[in-house]
Amino acid sequence: MKILNTILLSMVAVAAMGQNCEPIKFGDFDSWIVRNIKESGIIGGNTRTLYEVGPSQTIDGAVPYTNKGGSPWGTSNIYAKVSGITKTNTTVFREPRGNGFCAKLETVLQKVKVLGIINIKVLAAGSVFLGETIEPIKDTKNPMAKIRAGMPFMRRPKALVVDYKVKLTDEPNRIYESMSSRREVKGMDMPDIILVLQKRWEDEEGNIHALRVGTMFHRFTKSTDDWVNGARFTIHYGDITKESYYKSYMGLIQGEETKYAINSKGKNVKILEEGWADADTTPTHMILQFDSSYGGAYVGTIGTTLWIDNVKLEY
Repeated sequence: MKILNTILLSMVAVAAMGQNCEPIKFGDFDSWIVRNIKESGIIGGNTRTLYEVGPSQTIDGAVPYTNKGGSPWGTSNIYAKVSGITKTNTTVFREPRGNGFCAKLETVLQKVKVLGIINIKVLAAGSVFLGETIEPIKDTKNPMAKIRAGMPFMRRPKALVVDYKVKLTDEPNRIYESMSSRREVKGMDMPDIILVLQKRWEDEEGNIHALRVGTMFHRFTKSTDDWVNGARFTIHYGDITKESYYKSYMGLIQGEETKYAINSKGKNVKILEEGWADADTTPTHMILQFDSSYGGAYVGTIGTTLWIDNVKLEY
């Protein structure tokens, strides 16, 4: 009887722990939308498969994508139409894991060249994020303006919980490559996770302002031999700039990294993150993104890979 009671108590404890974690919708990555898009004949006319996170279905044709079935997730998989040429980019892949699937995010080099018409070569990181990409993509300028970042959110979780696996390369530095521009960027490439809680408001001109409520930035500094399950990443509240764990990249999101969102007038405008909120502030929005490379658009190392699964918030 004593042994039975001990087992029952252990089961209750595990169940209680589980109740503190809530999955983000479609964050188990077992359900995917498959998009089959035929690229223009002038660049080969091949049919490419793009994956989006949402209710299982198949979409055939070059159709601009919007989130389906209440899915909050966007990806870096895109349909582009540049100078009348249909092209796709795939850096996020559906990959089997156990009885279901996970998301594989990989940094790749994309090339499109048609003599006298178009010549594009860009480094593209894999990214899965809360938000939406505005399709079709028409150029490589200002990539942040082509994304609607974040979702309404008014809770105060303690941590992000996720299963992950990482593969780094041996390259000591990264590269920046976009169009005809290529240069070396100092520092080893690393996948990252960014979770930001904001209090947003809109002024009369339609500008979106924000204060930082909660912060969680993590960069993966080494490869893993296998999956790390249930990894917990603490969310810190208030101004963290004086804390021992603070790094410069955890600061306010500004400059080239500024995010965009739709205002009440239907325009995609900058989110002006202007300061730090008090630690007890209730947020209005959450930004969450997983990236195979850090450092911004077109920066990384080919082959850097991050796998993610079972994304949850702990309360």
